[in-house]
Parts: sequence; structure tokens; C-alpha cells
Amino acid sequence: MVRTAHLLTGDLHEAEDLVRTTLARVRARWRRIPRDDVDFYVRRSLVRTHLGRTRRGRAARLLTPFLPERARRAVPVRAEAVGGLGRALAALPARRRAVVVLRHWEGLGEAEIAQLLGCSAGTVKAHARRGLAALRAHPSLAARLAAPSVAPSPARRHPVSGARS
Repeated sequence: MVRTAHLLTGDLHEAEDLVRTTLARVRARWRRIPRDDVDFYVRRSLVRTHLGRTRRGRAARLLTPFLPERARRAVPVRAEAVGGLGRALAALPARRRAVVVLRHWEGLGEAEIAQLLGCSAGTVKAHARRGLAALRAHPSLAARLAAPSVAPSPARRHPVSGARS
């Protein structure tokens, strides 16, 4: 849970706080959670708590004319933990970032993510497509993706017909 939360938030300390908050909320509703859906419920709670925090943070930034010094500092992304991927994920909007993390880190299908986020499968597909396009275009990952690791082999001619293969 902490790794997923770290990818969602971009900061290890904030991720630990997110997991603590999520587990406290799950504990408060433990008797009402169906035993066969515990994993789904906890994951949904984690993502929704994160999305709620980002919305509240955005509202606070809009309502506060001058940000305090602590909030003015950029949220540190631990480069040794996630490298360029962390910086690229940090550039994505919260919901798109959640879809990319759930799809490619957690390995969930589009229908599962749609159910988890309470949206349609088409919305999940659109967020995933746009998120991956933004990740490919991000400067910290673009250099790594642009350089091919293996040089393409030149087109060879068929020995009998002379056609290129």
C-alpha cells in the first residue's frame, strides 16, 4: 500500500500519512465491509482519500492569497526511489495519475479501475491514453525512450526473388 501511495503522492512521508488515514477509515467501517471485497475496498479508499486530499489542497490554494513558506516549497520526489518516473508522474493531474498507477503498477483492468473510481470504462481508457502520452513526452523520460537499445537491422533481400523482407 505504501508503494502505491508513494506513486500516487510523489512523497514518501505524505504516502505514509495517506496509508494511515486510509487504514483508520477502513477500521472504522470494518464490520460493514464484505469479507470477499476487502482488497477492493481498501484500494478504493486509498485512491479516493488521495483524490479528496488533492481537491482540498487545490481549494485551499485558491482561497489563500499568500501561501505559507512551508506550502511554497515544492513537494520533494525521492529520485532514488522512483527516478524520472516520479517526476513524470508528478506532472500528471491526480485522477490521470491514479489511473496510470492502478493500470500499470497495480495491474488492474479497465473495468476494475472504472468501478474503483466510479466512472465509465471509456473515461479510464481516455485517462490512461493521455497519461501515457504525457509520460512519453515528459523530458525526464523522453531521452530514455528516444534512444533505441538495439539498432534496427537493415532490410535484407530475399536470396531468390530479390524482394526486401
